[in-house]
Amino acid sequence: MTVPHNTDAVALTIFVVLFAAVAFMGFIAARWRRGDLNVLDEWGLAGRRFGSVVTWFLLGGDLYTAYTFIAVPALVYGSGAAGFFALPYTIIMYPFVFVVMPRLWAVAHKHRYVTPADFVRGRYGSRGLATATAFTGILATMPYIALQLVGIQVVLGALGVHGDWPLIIAFAVLAAYTYQSGLRAPALIALVKDALIYITIIVAVIYIPSKVGGFGHIFDAAEKALPGHTTPTGKPGAFLPGTAAAQQAYATLALGSALALFLYPHSVTGVLSSESAQVIRRNSVVLPAYTFLLGLIALLGYMTIAAGITPSNPNYAVPDLFVHFFPSWFTGVAFAAIAVGALVPAAIMSIAAANLFTRNLWKEFVRPDMTGRQEATVAKLASLVVKVGALLFIILLPNKYSIDLQLLGGVWILQTLPSIVIGLYTRWFHRWALLIGWAVGMGIGTWMAADMDFKTSVYPLNLFGWHFSAYAAVFALVANLIVSVALTLVLKLVGARDSAEDETRPEDYSEFRRRPARPTAGLAH
Repeated sequence: MTVPHNTDAVALTIFVVLFAAVAFMGFIAARWRRGDLNVLDEWGLAGRRFGSVVTWFLLGGDLYTAYTFIAVPALVYGSGAAGFFALPYTIIMYPFVFVVMPRLWAVAHKHRYVTPADFVRGRYGSRGLATATAFTGILATMPYIALQLVGIQVVLGALGVHGDWPLIIAFAVLAAYTYQSGLRAPALIALVKDALIYITIIVAVIYIPSKVGGFGHIFDAAEKALPGHTTPTGKPGAFLPGTAAAQQAYATLALGSALALFLYPHSVTGVLSSESAQVIRRNSVVLPAYTFLLGLIALLGYMTIAAGITPSNPNYAVPDLFVHFFPSWFTGVAFAAIAVGALVPAAIMSIAAANLFTRNLWKEFVRPDMTGRQEATVAKLASLVVKVGALLFIILLPNKYSIDLQLLGGVWILQTLPSIVIGLYTRWFHRWALLIGWAVGMGIGTWMAADMDFKTSVYPLNLFGWHFSAYAAVFALVANLIVSVALTLVLKLVGARDSAEDETRPEDYSEFRRRPARPTAGLAH
């Protein structure tokens, strides 16, 4: 059964009203928690004053995006159990965040770093390595923003609104309130976004199974149908979790995605906007509640199969499901939830990329004497350019399975792990070795993705009779680390001393400052 995408006046009206209300919140957010938005620290990090509650909504809105609503169920619909890799990767991710991110917050707070590339510049004293980090962050963010715009495009298509003009309007709205309000806009909108998403998903997982024969029938239907589905590469379906290739792909997708997610500039921006490292730890404990929601969202892919719906494109699996089962008014609410789920992260991502461009490219190479007001102005303009780049990703790259846009970004951003994450614990690596290792990882990861025609990020490697299918980002990271370690050892052996100054100190990596010992006078012998 194919669901026709005819214009539904009621659903479209509710969608437009909610979308406009949220956009209005984005504009008035400039007056929320007032600060001088002509200073980059205020525009790009909201003054670093967000507490536990706001950080909860900001990070939730930042990490659980239109990708969650559209791409994960699309992958489950098309490939089966492999689509559930998003669940273990969030489980792996939060302990990583609990341990690592407070160290980054502490050193960034001490030295007023705005971006991860600022930290790399200070830690290694290397302009080249910092530039590589900034370039990678911007490049990886482009497809991630594109993924959010794909989400808006899909729900509008399901409402019967086609063509490029709806995306242009969404781009203009997003660009305008981001320019005016900075990080305060997505932080405020995230409150509404979460409410809409929770309502939509709770209703969906209760109501839809009751109409298709319950969860037992849903899983039975999926088991029968999935072997006949095709993957992005055009090969038979992957409802075969017992095969070695499927296990390898699943495990490495989960691990690689977990390590990559908080290396993205927008994730770091959310971390650095927090008022303390304790806020980050607290949120890493409670944010896994979203993982449960993520699992329910993934099940929508199976529900689409059980309902006998055959979307024209896997990305339409969830929209077609909602159009088929929900009344028009609730369809409008659900689609507005998806669209708002795209606006929040897209705003944060464009701000984060703009921060990188301003601090680590423009100021570094063009205007090192910029004032705070000039920094903020350049960042605001750069945020507009970043969104245009994201639109080009939609136009130039295939996106039948839009999740692969995000996975391609993961291939790139994971190559900054040695200089950022390992750099938080040791200065052992030589800066030249890290830069060459980064270049090798970027080259190998991009080549693997291109070799698969950018249709999947899982690469089947055949080397000396050894066969392994894994997320290309993991292969690239291994190559990166091998080169970085080997070259560091060689450079140390030949006496090529890394003389660049490290502006950080060991005590900068802890938010707890050692207090002077209390006097013990008067103790009896």
